[in-house]
Formats: sequence, structure tokens, C-alpha cells
Amino acid sequence: MRASELAKRLDGTLEGDDVELVACGGLEEARPGDLSFCKDPKHVKLVETTKASAVLLPPDWDRGAPCAIIRVTDPNHACMAAAKLFAPPEPVRAPGVHPTAIVDPSVRLGAGVHIGPLTVIEKGAEIGEGAVIEAQVFIGEGCRVGEATHIYPQVTLREGTVVGKDCILHCGVRLGGDGYGFNNGRRPDGSVFIEKIPQLGIVEIGDGVEIGSNTTIDRARIGRTYIGPMTKIDNLVQIGHNVKVKGYSGLIAQSGVAGSTEIGYGCLIWAQAGISGHIRIADGVQVGPQAGVPQTLDGSVKYVIGAPAESMRDFGARLLLPKQVAKLKAELKDMKSHLPPH
Repeated sequence: MRASELAKRLDGTLEGDDVELVACGGLEEARPGDLSFCKDPKHVKLVETTKASAVLLPPDWDRGAPCAIIRVTDPNHACMAAAKLFAPPEPVRAPGVHPTAIVDPSVRLGAGVHIGPLTVIEKGAEIGEGAVIEAQVFIGEGCRVGEATHIYPQVTLREGTVVGKDCILHCGVRLGGDGYGFNNGRRPDGSVFIEKIPQLGIVEIGDGVEIGSNTTIDRARIGRTYIGPMTKIDNLVQIGHNVKVKGYSGLIAQSGVAGSTEIGYGCLIWAQAGISGHIRIADGVQVGPQAGVPQTLDGSVKYVIGAPAESMRDFGARLLLPKQVAKLKAELKDMKSHLPPH
């Protein structure tokens, strides 16, 4: 595609040669024929050394570039749009049930549903209009999947799970497995017992939720584990039983939320953060990478980090304390060296 045609499609303005573009790439790895982008002046060195044939830049960029420039309002958004133009078309999942799929006669299938090979859907399940269920998916008894939801291969929905409309479940997602519930003690004869607490609730996923590969969400002990609308969950996230995420939040890779915790609207839980059970995270709070949250965050601090989690100011002060002590010791030593001998 010519740069002039791409600029027109992106509502941008071309400056420089009308080069042929075939793909998108980052500034550092881009090759001739690639389109790249930059929106932050701090990356000017990368722009100056890029081998891309054209770069998407904001209207106020005044540093130039060694290639053609396409000026757009939002380079990041424009690059995503361009990437879709260069990418091969996505596989078409035509409506119908593959002959190797096992679908119970009682299952209700909406119009235009695609059921892939070796998928199993048990009795009483409902699949909404236009949903795509790919290969080797298991959908248990009484599950409900909303319209236009896309479930990728090897996803498991245990019995009773509810998934809203326009959701995306990536490969290996497990919804509705048992939560970690055990009761232990000693019998009259002194022997120890560990008994399993039945997990009798369900998982419910709201509309527009996306769940990354190999994420697990446990069924409730009683009631429901709930993920609210438009929540975006990364790969390898663990969410315990009876957790409630109100909606419009994000949980990033390897983060974990223990049972019966509530996460408010618009929260962001960064990678490898751990949140204890039976606490509450107020609306709009961010939990930083690898933070450990042992108690309720009431929203008075909007970003916490560290273990135990604390405000950035307190965290920074604590990190500086050893250096401050070392500095004071050095100053004291210097002062002593100037004192007259006893």
C-alpha cells in the first residue's frame, strides 16, 4: 500500500516520499517497507535511527525523521488501524456444528453459532446468537454463553458458569473450578483430618469481558464469583472463590486475588500483585507490580506499591532510609575526625 493511500485512510497528512508500505514494526526492529510510529518526544533518538520507510508522528512533532512522515492525531491508535490493514484476514468460523463435536440434544443454540471439532457441550447449556466456540472446548451442564462471544480452543466452563455477550476467552481459560476451601482439625482420638468444603456456587462473567490464556477463576463456595462488564484480564491470573470485580477494571499477568475480596470500578491490578482475601479495593485504585495487599484500600491513596502495599511517597521514603542512615554515619565520622583528641 502506498503511503499516500494509507495517510488518506488514517485521516493523516503525508510528508516526504510516497513509499510502498507492507507491514508495521517498532522503531528499533523496523525494516525498509515497514511503517512505525512514535508519540513521545523522549524517543526522538529511536526515530532518528529507525530503518522504517514511514513513521506515524503527531502534528506537533518538530524533530523530523529519516523517512516519510504521516502526521496523525494519535499515532498509537493509527498504527493499530494500519496493522489491521496489513494483516492477513482472520480465519472465518462459519456457522454450524462440526461432526466430531458432542452436543447434547437439550442444548439451545442461537442462530449463526459455530461449534468447532471435538468440543463437548453438556445438557441444559445455552449458546447465544453468533457465538464462536472453537475446537476442544468443554462447556458443562447448565452453562450460558452470550451472543457474539468468542471462546478459543481448550477452554473449560464448569457446570453453571455464565458468560455474557461480546466476551473473549483465550486458550486454556478455566472458569468454575473449585476454590481453595478446606476445614481441618483433630478427631477425639487425636488424629488430624482435612475435609473438603463443597464449592456450590458459580462463576458469572459480565458483558465485554476479555480473559487471557491460562487464567483461572474459581466457582463460589455459595453464591457467585463475579467479573463485571468490560473487565480485561491478562494471562495467568488467579481469581479465588466469591471474588467480585465490579467492572471496567484490569488484572495483569500473574496477579492473584484471594477469596471473597471485592475490587471496585476502574481498578488496575499490575503484574504479580497479590491481594489477600476478605478485603475491599475502592474504585479507581491501582495496585503496583509485585505489591502485596493485606488489608482494605479505601481509596484515600490511589496508587500503592510494595509489600505490604503503601503509597508511593511512603515506599520511596522507606527505600531511601538506608541511604540516609549511611550518609548520616559518614557525616558523623567526618565530624569526629575534626574533634580535638581527648
